[in-house]
Amino acid sequence: MICMTSTGRLLATLFAGIAVLGGLRSAHASDHLDTPTVATNPRADIGDLYAWTSADGKQLNLVMTIVGQSFSDVVEYAFHVDSGTTLGATTSTTTIACRFNAEQQATCRVNDAQRSLRVFAGRRDDPFFNNVKGTRAAYKRAAAALSSGVSTDAASCPRFDATTISEILSEWRHTDGGPASDFLAGWSPASLVVAIDLELVTKGGATLGVWATTSSEDGQLDRMGRPLTGNALLGTLASPEVSDKLKEDYNHATPATAARFAPEIEKALGLYDGFDGQCGNQLLAGKVESAGRYHALAALLADDRLWVNSASKVCTQFFAVELAQLKKQRELANDCGGRTPTYSAANVYRSLLATGKPTGIDDGLAHDGRDHSSSAFPFLVE
Repeated sequence: MICMTSTGRLLATLFAGIAVLGGLRSAHASDHLDTPTVATNPRADIGDLYAWTSADGKQLNLVMTIVGQSFSDVVEYAFHVDSGTTLGATTSTTTIACRFNAEQQATCRVNDAQRSLRVFAGRRDDPFFNNVKGTRAAYKRAAAALSSGVSTDAASCPRFDATTISEILSEWRHTDGGPASDFLAGWSPASLVVAIDLELVTKGGATLGVWATTSSEDGQLDRMGRPLTGNALLGTLASPEVSDKLKEDYNHATPATAARFAPEIEKALGLYDGFDGQCGNQLLAGKVESAGRYHALAALLADDRLWVNSASKVCTQFFAVELAQLKKQRELANDCGGRTPTYSAANVYRSLLATGKPTGIDDGLAHDGRDHSSSAFPFLVE
């Protein structure tokens, strides 16, 4: 049985990743509830990151949204593109770093050199959509089941019964008992959009690992790769003080130094694995019911990079590179993966954590309320 104290902390922290708590921090974008340091500096707080190849196969498109509605003249906004021949094994890095003056005019450089780039900077609608209230209700239903005595297996996956699973998934797909609604509808953050020639970012190979950072003279302030990783999967069994410290450390880390966070991420993966009523079918979950069942996925998520197959001109599936290379799904071998503004990335991510497939868990929303584009620059609508 999982003890009440552990259960409460576990669900409270996961809850925090999608909720507005105490009016102190805003639940915007997929990197919702960040650390105190970043939350008090919204112009350094990365909300979302998008990366995908252009339809003509010539450019990499990059988008970073910022929780604040303008850019800071003391913060550097950077896209890091690591290139290699296979997933996780990169040998070269290209950094596109942008700075802004007081008039919000951007100057961007590639590896500290002037290059011809197509750049847009300004307020745009964020394509990320999320039924926050439905997700909160689903977690509450799971918390109630855990507190009433639902047992967990040796890998900390809850053994929810069929009725509880049905109730959790129903809550997830509704808002206050009615049709699902997007809590983030109408939110227009500061958005930085860059289109860069692929030849500048593929020196190590066609497989690209993309991540973004904000930095000041005090060092790195925030980082992001995939949606939902840093704030939803860290410190789940810790006090708020310990959790905040973990997230602060995570924001200051890089993919090369982030392996130490894998054990913390493992602690949360068991819960997600139980949301479909079947433990052990999560993406990359080990076949043996043990504490190490979720290590492979935790290591992948700690790295926290968006993976793009730059040899492809077709982009249809979030996690396509990972599924093609790790699960040998041949139908995705020629998909660029990454994350376009039109993907339902959060639902795919949640599903992979619960069912091991891109479907099975959803929050009742299939697309944003606005028609964004993956081909017409600057991609995000006003």
